[in-house]
Amino acid sequence: MPSARLVRPLLTAAVLVLAVAGCGGKEAPPAAVPQFASAPASAAEPSAAPPPSSAAPPAAPTSAAPVAVPAGVTAGIVIYDRQAEAYVLQQKPSWRFRSASLVKLLIALDYFWNKGPAYSVPAADQPRLQVMLRSSDDAAATGLWKAGGQREIVSRMVQRLGLQDTAPPPVSQPGYWGYTAISAGDLVRVYRYILDEAPAPVREFIMGNLHQTTKCGTDHYDQSFGIPSTFKAPRSAKQGWSGFGDDPATPCVAGAGYDGGARFVPAAAGTNAPDMMGEVLHTTGTVGENDRYIVAVLSVHPDGSPFAKAAANLTKITKALPLPASTKL
Repeated sequence: MPSARLVRPLLTAAVLVLAVAGCGGKEAPPAAVPQFASAPASAAEPSAAPPPSSAAPPAAPTSAAPVAVPAGVTAGIVIYDRQAEAYVLQQKPSWRFRSASLVKLLIALDYFWNKGPAYSVPAADQPRLQVMLRSSDDAAATGLWKAGGQREIVSRMVQRLGLQDTAPPPVSQPGYWGYTAISAGDLVRVYRYILDEAPAPVREFIMGNLHQTTKCGTDHYDQSFGIPSTFKAPRSAKQGWSGFGDDPATPCVAGAGYDGGARFVPAAAGTNAPDMMGEVLHTTGTVGENDRYIVAVLSVHPDGSPFAKAAANLTKITKALPLPASTKL
């Protein structure tokens, strides 16, 4: 099947674009496309599973001024300081975006959930997990998504981590992981779980790979926008992009990806769901010693935006984040 990065060919003529005042977002009318379903409660977890997350953190007041966002771009931004145990910035923290490859964090966590107490990774799964986390490989994600029950992965992780804005892809399109709904606030909750609550082997595997993120995705898109272009090491990153087509205008030279599955095109979602027409670009991860700052910047750009322009705008937003100059390049 075609790549998860290519979106517009599947959008039907019935999808009407409604501008959201002051935000640059869009919605589809209720009957145009499938609806997102609420995540059902998961079944009781086996005793070998990691301990469930504590209650989702309450929204905390922040002193930082809002970050300027380029015209036509909608951005959800959350920064959390793990050392101070406080939010640095929350800007549209609950705004829902289509996840693109950010859902790969949930795929990885779900994979590990029932593998305690050792949480070891079989040799056959090592390359799939590594290339999915480091180089955002879609074929690897598709194989793990199917093996884990597809939409059920997201439903389970919503329940386990107390996620507030996350929902699986439309019921009619269970294989399309890239259209999971997610927010910047929930991404910070995911990272807080990985860093502060997940069993050590799980934390070390996931964060170890995110600290080794590659410049190029295996689809030959340059994934060094945002966090990698703004902050010094030590830093980690999990990037996401969707809607720019299979072939970048300027290919990034990448290593070989996982060869075990087909790529695909996600379908459109419905009302009160992420923007399905514009191009999305996300940068998430950690900044500073001991992963001190968790950063999530999710964005949707006007339909037809070139990848290079969207990447430049997202990096501009990231460079303006109110974090210490000592962390920046």
